[in-house]
Amino acid sequence: MDNSTNPPSGLAITTSQAVNGAEQSKSYSSKPSWLKVKAPGSPTYLETKDIVKNLSLHTVCEEARCPNIGECWSHHTATFMIMGDLCTRKCHFCAVKKGDNDTLQPLDPFEPERVGIAVKELKLTHAVITSVDRDDYTDNGAKHFVKTVEAIKHHAPGCRIELLIPDLQGSRKDLETIMASRIDVLNHNIETVPRLYRKVRPGAGYIRSLSILRWAKEADKSCLTKSGIMVGLGESVEEVLSLMDDLRDAFVDIMTIGQYLRPSDRQAPVRRYVTPDEFKFLEKEGLARGFKYVESGPLVRSSYHAWKHTVDAPTS
Repeated sequence: MDNSTNPPSGLAITTSQAVNGAEQSKSYSSKPSWLKVKAPGSPTYLETKDIVKNLSLHTVCEEARCPNIGECWSHHTATFMIMGDLCTRKCHFCAVKKGDNDTLQPLDPFEPERVGIAVKELKLTHAVITSVDRDDYTDNGAKHFVKTVEAIKHHAPGCRIELLIPDLQGSRKDLETIMASRIDVLNHNIETVPRLYRKVRPGAGYIRSLSILRWAKEADKSCLTKSGIMVGLGESVEEVLSLMDDLRDAFVDIMTIGQYLRPSDRQAPVRRYVTPDEFKFLEKEGLARGFKYVESGPLVRSSYHAWKHTVDAPTS
């Protein structure tokens, strides 16, 4: 690795350092100062909360315990989570509740309409819609995504629409159903480096996720594609830079990089808190590789400042 890619001293440079380094052998119980956020409670935050509650909607902001909920909701921005609040996957980093055949509920046919109304009431110019995994449906929820897009376009014409989708069990057909709805941004998070998939993201596949992103661009070249990762799970900078190369090979336009924060004792432990300088280094490396926009910082989540990502990001 030449001097132009030398990371700040805190980052493990090689995979062997990441696996064997002392900083990887412990988990952290106290957060550094740069991860402290104000408790939410502004009038606009409360107004957003009321709209979400009154329309009986779920948000990933709440379900995933996002640290940015105060900031985003204070700006009338929320990421709506459709298809219920129970997920068929058991990812070891996620706080969303898990479901099975006994607890999963049928999809709510009126939910897309309520999301459209919420987008209108919040006066959003950029709406982000995500979902739990619904592997129990033959189309993995693709048609429900389409109905939600249609409802937003009806109630809030002109609003940009970003979908943050699961891997659809690798179904290209279901992905193409979604892409036919003509959205502005297709987001699918690759989450972590391939070495950590079995530990962090069982049931998913690194190549499968790359394929979803590549197929999305092939289906609609005018649609921006986007993916995000968490750091602090035990990856090395070498692995992160290799992952960036893989995303660019899949023609991904936008990348987000944020600190993994353990939601509870039931999830994977934090192996290291990455410093703000290290996030700046990763942003620089991403831009050098050709990403149109890289959002990299300790509190960054996939939909954080999502409206900014489309302003100066022409498609690849």
